[in-house]
Amino acid sequence: MIVNEAGASVYSASKLASEEFPKFDVGQRSAASIARRLQDPLAELVKIDPKSIGVGQYQHDMNQKKLGESLNGVVEDCVNKVGVDLNTASAPLLSYISGISGTVAKNIVAYREENGRFSDRRELLKVPKLGPKAFEQCAGFMRITEGKNPLDGTGVHPESYEAVEKLLERQGYAPEDVARHNLTGLSLSIKDYKSLAEELGVGEITLRDIVKELEKPARDPRDEMPRPILRTDVLEMKDLKEGMILKGTVRNVIDFGVFVDIGVHQDGLVHISQITDRYIKHPLEAVSVGDIVGVKVMSVDLKKKRIQLTMRGIS
Repeated sequence: MIVNEAGASVYSASKLASEEFPKFDVGQRSAASIARRLQDPLAELVKIDPKSIGVGQYQHDMNQKKLGESLNGVVEDCVNKVGVDLNTASAPLLSYISGISGTVAKNIVAYREENGRFSDRRELLKVPKLGPKAFEQCAGFMRITEGKNPLDGTGVHPESYEAVEKLLERQGYAPEDVARHNLTGLSLSIKDYKSLAEELGVGEITLRDIVKELEKPARDPRDEMPRPILRTDVLEMKDLKEGMILKGTVRNVIDFGVFVDIGVHQDGLVHISQITDRYIKHPLEAVSVGDIVGVKVMSVDLKKKRIQLTMRGIS
């Protein structure tokens, strides 16, 4: 597997890394962090200031407070959309969840270490400084796999459990079917959402969200995204040959081109003139960060560690 190592050196020298791995040197901490990224990228990347991952050409010229707020907002949105596993999440990851402060996040981890794994979302109310209001905000984003209630492993909020149980009973399902992923045809069996929502005592939009979640409980948004196809015979710069066609992921978009990760240690540059056959003023008109693109190697300079790529004429 090839794992993006951006920001790993920043993490390895941080206070958090020394707390997590007190007996490791900087190199070992960095290696452990990269290995963890393969297991759970989001849980590991939240430990690094987003600015340290490299987010653009002129990031240091911007108002740093506004940039920090904007980037943290994106991380927060991402964490809340995906949710976290309550029994494995670290304190930095938990602190991004709505209603959870840094202190409460540490208290959750301490409670877990003292009392063992959580088996029910309502156990969160036993955590010091986590009151009913905070529970109301955070509960829907906390996931418990193989807990007492199968609904704890979904994004359904505990407030809606009663309505969900009525819905399952009405449609001929049991709560256990949620964990077994047996509800893929649930939306097709509902003919009138409006009247069903009234019957269950929830809003129509809430009902649609519940059905979507029950059909694909704890779904990973990345499952629907295209995966980069990296060649096993190309692992280092010296393996690259002129004319070679590869697939890669766009890592950075700047005024004069884009940098593409093709599975070697150095990202390759596609100059703006090589992105498309038509005229464009800025690369963002054709590509954006995260896109999977086809590229051809134009030149490789091993001494200067430069890779020139083109996207023109690649289908």
